[in-house]
Amino acid sequence: MTTTEPTTTHSADADGDAGSARTADLAAIERVVAVVEHSQRHKDPEEFLALFHPDAVWTTAHGKVLIGLDAIAAFTRKVLPAAEWDGEVTYEVVHTLFVRPDVAAVKVRQRYVSPGAESEGAPLYVMARQDDGRWLLAACQNTGVVTADH
Repeated sequence: MTTTEPTTTHSADADGDAGSARTADLAAIERVVAVVEHSQRHKDPEEFLALFHPDAVWTTAHGKVLIGLDAIAAFTRKVLPAAEWDGEVTYEVVHTLFVRPDVAAVKVRQRYVSPGAESEGAPLYVMARQDDGRWLLAACQNTGVVTADH
């Protein structure tokens, strides 16, 4: 994982150690992405939806724009349980840019691997740390990667 340092300063945690605060934030962000992966593998819309800010914006890999948790929930509850793939899906954080101490742009590598086929996505998740310390998905763009053989 590559982390780009912010161009603005960020506040330190209670013991004055800004580095450990950043490390904790990166770990929390990676846990959110791990839950995205788990929810996709298990086709669990409720686990996935728990990761979103109520006013989130989601753009699917096919360009459908969903504004607000209600729209994201309606789409996810319809599509995710019915998704058909025979294989494995993985999500990996490949780059994190802290726009502010409580806002991060997170580039993810998404891979679907099945017998005889593989596809990749390059989602961008803008995440915001809430007052209670949780990181939630606020604005997301799910983009498919086009390869030379497609």
